[in-house]
Amino acid sequence: MEHIDWLSRLLDIVPVTGRAEHRCFFAAPWRLESASSEPGEIPYHVILAGSAILEGADGEPPRALRAGDILLLTRGAAHVLHDGGGRSASPIRQRIGATITVDENDGHGERLDMLCGRFIFSAAHARLIHDHLPPRLVVNAAEHSAIAARPGARARLANLVGLMRSESAEENLGGQAMLGALSTVLFTLTLRLASEDRDAPTGLLALAGHPHLAGALSAMLAAPGRPWTLPELASLCGMSRATFIRQFQQSLGRSATELLTDVRMTAAANALRATSNSVAAIGEDVGYQSEAAFQRAFKQHVGFTPAEYRRRAAMDAKSSR
Repeated sequence: MEHIDWLSRLLDIVPVTGRAEHRCFFAAPWRLESASSEPGEIPYHVILAGSAILEGADGEPPRALRAGDILLLTRGAAHVLHDGGGRSASPIRQRIGATITVDENDGHGERLDMLCGRFIFSAAHARLIHDHLPPRLVVNAAEHSAIAARPGARARLANLVGLMRSESAEENLGGQAMLGALSTVLFTLTLRLASEDRDAPTGLLALAGHPHLAGALSAMLAAPGRPWTLPELASLCGMSRATFIRQFQQSLGRSATELLTDVRMTAAANALRATSNSVAAIGEDVGYQSEAAFQRAFKQHVGFTPAEYRRRAAMDAKSSR
């Protein structure tokens, strides 16, 4: 099977929108505490100038962040960013503008300029995103560096961050909409750059960057309803069944069968919300010949039967109007 653009296909079944919400101008000592996010939300922080220390993200060790770093906390973990000096932080005050909220303090030490926001998607898609991306993702797109000057994802990301920086510095007509649209692109370019990294973290990004396994990922995203077998997927990757199973598990941290089920259930949830097709027809479209088997799998994955999920989605859509 011809390889597809796996990231575009992923974003087709998991639409993501972005919001830029805060521009932080801090001088040391400073400390910013963030609570856990709701399912279907990924907080992000872009270090425009200065540096910061990240702590408390899913129990991982502290991480130093520098100018140009873009941080995504894909599981929405509670976290703390601070200057690293160990002194008591000065109070933060907020100024709410039409485009973005500005956070400031009265410190006199090293200065930080940081843009913060969220990526938002349906809670029904949370498992596919939260379970298959690393809990803490950091890429660097420094504007004034040799690697950012080269053509490619890093250069495009650096240009995008520069545009977000200038747009969030002024109260322009349509500024909030502009920053939202740019934030949505930020998610895509960040994942693109991360997947091109030779040391890509585990999960979908490592899988996409694997010279052989990427074919299986593309195939499952392109046709989740096809009755894939492990020997067939292994053949696409030019591997034996045993080698495929072992390397897929090592790269993703989960089996190919688990990933395929997550993709299928996400596609089914989309169809239940967006169409009036019968439950049996939707189940067949995502690879289940038996309606009972689809019902069991969907309830185990989502927590509701397909009919219950459809009713809840309709009620949510009506209440949001």
